[in-house]
Amino acid sequence: MLFQPFYLACLSHGSYLLGSEGEAVVIDPQRDVEQYVQQAEQAGLTIKAIIETHLHADFVSGHVELAERTGATVYFGRRAEVSFAASKVGDGDTLTIGALTLKVLETPGHTPESISILVSDTSQPEAPARLFTGDTLFIGDVGRPDLVGSKGLTPEAMAGMMYDSLHGKILTLSDDVEVFPAHGAGSSCGRAISDERSSTIGQQRKTNYALQPMTKDEFVSMMTLNLSQPPAYFAFNAKMNSEGAETLADLPAVAPVAPAAVQDRMAAGDLVLDVRSDAAYAEGHLAGSLNIGLDGRFAHWVGSLLPFGSSLVLIVTSETQLAEAQQRLARIGFDTVTGYLVADVAAWRAAGLDVKQTDTVTPVEVAKHLADGWQLLDVRQQSEYEKGHARDAYHHPVDRLGSGVKHLDPRTATLVVCGSGYRSSAAIGMLEAQGFTRLANVVGGMTAWQEAGLPVETTVNA
Repeated sequence: MLFQPFYLACLSHGSYLLGSEGEAVVIDPQRDVEQYVQQAEQAGLTIKAIIETHLHADFVSGHVELAERTGATVYFGRRAEVSFAASKVGDGDTLTIGALTLKVLETPGHTPESISILVSDTSQPEAPARLFTGDTLFIGDVGRPDLVGSKGLTPEAMAGMMYDSLHGKILTLSDDVEVFPAHGAGSSCGRAISDERSSTIGQQRKTNYALQPMTKDEFVSMMTLNLSQPPAYFAFNAKMNSEGAETLADLPAVAPVAPAAVQDRMAAGDLVLDVRSDAAYAEGHLAGSLNIGLDGRFAHWVGSLLPFGSSLVLIVTSETQLAEAQQRLARIGFDTVTGYLVADVAAWRAAGLDVKQTDTVTPVEVAKHLADGWQLLDVRQQSEYEKGHARDAYHHPVDRLGSGVKHLDPRTATLVVCGSGYRSSAAIGMLEAQGFTRLANVVGGMTAWQEAGLPVETTVNA
């Protein structure tokens, strides 16, 4: 048996290739599918089946392209609503891939159509079965019940389904069954997902907070309390996955843009996305550009901060970086890249463009700036802020900055802090667009702050 996990760190996404006796199945593929095709060919396998555990919302899946390239059948849970050729499966249905038996468990709760796949190898009957849980059961967590969007089901109703799926299906399995979810730590599809990529039913039964003894009402209350706002792009990605995404090879090539033409592009509605590091952005960037660096959770923050369907002009350091940015944008359906500009601050100035620089300060310098009348803005998420923040920091998460920061004066010099300096750099571009005239990024963010031994508070400032 071939068992090959694939993990896409930028989206905390796990997908899987399983093969036996010349046949293979891919579970929850990412949009760029070449790796599955190549791996199967190298192992002498023909991909016969593609299984989606549900209609994913946090990334665009490549199930349609992979099916077209291999002739494989796409399988979804029976409640899935899709507009392309697919086979629907329900409780107890089985598929055979070589010596592998794949049994379907309907496990709604994260979405109505969610399924889990229990895989056993008839050629190795003594080996533990593997359970591919999609977004129903994570390592250390379970899927959120509030990402259904327009399907009309309340988070409470979905959480009730989740409880039944966990206790009526998954926890009835043997403790030695191995668990492989579709996401790891950092995914917005859960709230406290572990860094571990796999586990067992027995281990999760002992350690997963959501699987501890409680009533259904207690579970529903816990799973629907203090849910953060889902990233804005989720609804669009779910729709793309229900319709089938365009093949990546069919996306148009991207041409360079002359510096002098950038302002015309911006006037026409294009957004300028600078994918360099926050340090490079601070040294010199185009006025009106937004920095989301490729060195962080790029796709997640693009999807959270930019309107879906935006036409983008990319600022990159090289054509290699351009290709990487395009691929990672396509993974969340941001397909409209209208041009690119290789970063050259001197050329920008020579073309008469407005080039801005951002001050940077270390955490130990923050106190002096506050004493000089600066204001401090913390753009992390609520849970991060509550765990510990700088005294007198005003809190406003970066993914809510688009509506403005009503309690801060844009004429007052402003320090911006996040966890590392990555999100605060994105926030600086957004604040510049809102008229803030003097901004500084706190280098290293609250991580460096705490490493320096500086005091933190846990009280919440309004």
